[in-house]
Amino acid sequence: MKSTKSIFIAFMLNLCFAVFEFIGGAVTGSVAIMSDALHDMGDAAGIGISYLLERKSSLPPDEAHPLGYARYSVLGSAFLNLVLLLGSASVIYKAVLRIINPFTVHHGGMIIFAVLGVIINSLAVLFTHRGKSLNQKAVSLHMLEDVLGWIVVLAGAIAIKFTNLAIIDPLMSIGTAIFIMIHSVGNLREATDIFLEKAPSDINIRELSEKLLTFPEIKEIRRIQIWTTDGKAHCAALHIATSEDSTEAKQKIRKLLSDYGIRNITVETDII
Repeated sequence: MKSTKSIFIAFMLNLCFAVFEFIGGAVTGSVAIMSDALHDMGDAAGIGISYLLERKSSLPPDEAHPLGYARYSVLGSAFLNLVLLLGSASVIYKAVLRIINPFTVHHGGMIIFAVLGVIINSLAVLFTHRGKSLNQKAVSLHMLEDVLGWIVVLAGAIAIKFTNLAIIDPLMSIGTAIFIMIHSVGNLREATDIFLEKAPSDINIRELSEKLLTFPEIKEIRRIQIWTTDGKAHCAALHIATSEDSTEAKQKIRKLLSDYGIRNITVETDII
């Protein structure tokens, strides 16, 4: 699949570049580069696991997983966003230590590594930015984080060159880390909602119920449950009361629910 191939490319780029960053951080003395290298190693492991889970999510339904393996992709998203949160927290911690104990950085080397970082990670973004699943979005967020991080490093290095204020480096690192944490929390909340089988945010159940009750065959909706397997494929289970044969009512229900993007539909009926 194209999506799994994109995640694999992101994994390889991340892993190779993390090694490159370790060298760059040691040479330049930049906490921004060294911190990014540390959390990129963790992210590379996270992306690798996400890649394996994304591959598994494409397997067809079987007896053990009658609705398919789609939630393995969501699991990959949750895991990777947790890695992003921990990595960002680590960056903030190290940056605060650098503010307390300032260290002179080699701004010339920072600029060289930052330019290379922006170029390489921008190429990675091209492979991942069109992902639609939560897992692909998490990987895309990571690659965007890397691009923004290196832009920050580049801007910071230039500023340090002209102002000689080493504190700029950790301050800009903190700003980038906070930005990523905010987006990671949002993605993690969405993954949690899916595992808790919360109703999809793009479906108004009250509005849907009102439309169902406009069908003359349906006299009462006794239960309606709508959930999503992976944020894209929605499922529904309904228990309704009808005044006549339920065949026509079921057909109308399936047609209406399909308009809402719901494909897996179970309808239980009572004739009153």
